[in-house]
Amino acid sequence: MKLHDKTFEPFLSKEEIANRVAELGKQITQDYTNKELYIVVVLNGAFMFASDLVKHIQLTSDMSFIKVSSYQGTETTGIVRDLIGLEGDVNGKDILLIEDIVDTGGTLSHLLKMFGDRGAKSIAIASLLFKKEAYQKEHAIDYVGFEIPNKFVVGYGLDYDGLGRNIPEILKLNEN
Repeated sequence: MKLHDKTFEPFLSKEEIANRVAELGKQITQDYTNKELYIVVVLNGAFMFASDLVKHIQLTSDMSFIKVSSYQGTETTGIVRDLIGLEGDVNGKDILLIEDIVDTGGTLSHLLKMFGDRGAKSIAIASLLFKKEAYQKEHAIDYVGFEIPNKFVVGYGLDYDGLGRNIPEILKLNEN
């Protein structure tokens, strides 16, 4: 599939994604039994993952959305910009932060500091994708859908300069 000037090829099927998302939802439900979660979804990329994941989390929960950006094209800029801030009060709450992808960890560190400064009781991270070899931070990723190599991917909410979010599977950049 061609998006802008780049070609992408299949990487993770929609069936693989659906099965793993269901497993993660069941695990989160088990880990937070008798607790109320405050779910925070990082837009834009995590919207599909979050939509499917929360259907499998059988707990009382509140939900909010934030939007930050650190990418330009296929590269992270290293600078995190807040585009839409957190609206709810997280003081004393158990937070589940839903991310599309964790690579260097810059965005994640920014968000963890923000929640910590606002008095969150606990913060767990659920990320559909995790690029372990690119990760430069120490905070554990609590719920990982798939550990992937340090390759650029699109689909299932992730984009390349605005295109590809609506693709139901994950595609990787064809480097040939």
